[in-house]
Amino acid sequence: MAGFPLPASAVADGYRVIGFDTVGSTNIEAAEAAMAGDSGKLWFAALQQTTGKGRRGRPWESPYGNLAASLLIVPDSAAENLASLGFVAGVALNKALAKIVPQARIATGIDGADGQSDGHAARIALKWPNDVLADGAKLAGILLEGHKRPDGRHAIVIGFGVNVVAAPEGLPYPAAALNAMGVNVDAAAVFEALAESWVECFNAWDNGRGIAKILESWRAAAAGIGAEVAVQRNRDVVRGVFETIDDAGHLIVRDPEGHRIAIAAGDVHFGTTATLKV
Repeated sequence: MAGFPLPASAVADGYRVIGFDTVGSTNIEAAEAAMAGDSGKLWFAALQQTTGKGRRGRPWESPYGNLAASLLIVPDSAAENLASLGFVAGVALNKALAKIVPQARIATGIDGADGQSDGHAARIALKWPNDVLADGAKLAGILLEGHKRPDGRHAIVIGFGVNVVAAPEGLPYPAAALNAMGVNVDAAAVFEALAESWVECFNAWDNGRGIAKILESWRAAAAGIGAEVAVQRNRDVVRGVFETIDDAGHLIVRDPEGHRIAIAAGDVHFGTTATLKV
């Protein structure tokens, strides 16, 4: 079993962790624990997973030494609030990685997703709906899954994948890894930073009462606000300017005719890639 340290704040809040060297899927481990009646606040973390997946069932490649971590929680919150936990996860992971990566500022990311009023972008930024970018390239991803337990309560499994030692190859978008950026950390250190940031952000969410505060933090760290964007949905592509995310977490795009379009799900392309056929 690999060692993944929990910070003191997480231990004090009742969190636990089970570490693996290699595992099939940390999300599956967490889901099985949920269905077995675990009370939650339980992390599963691994240096490699062999059957991981991302959004829409896509495979998530995990070279050995990267971080795969899944958190099982059983929130005491109304069901309609649970989807916002994806934004809690994004803000927490962004905060953790921003502490780890030196914050020299850059003019434009690989994906062209700066969109800041001063013409610069922070090295670490959030890409709607569930990615973290480093210098415009994908550094980490998040997957949220819900499970209804036998007792009727809703369990949420939040999966985090962070490229620590290597980025997957052959992807249709640029990807980054911490070590390749000159950041000399290992998966255990990234996990510890994430577990600490999670406690802070989850407590701010406050069983759904703090959603507005979380969304405000997400917008402040967002990549591409004010930039050209193309969003590929199941049957069409929406093009325009990324204005914001609304209070329901929808991506708001203003199209060339001036219409504001709310998008609940889709694949986002910024900058020069937004002008290409996607």
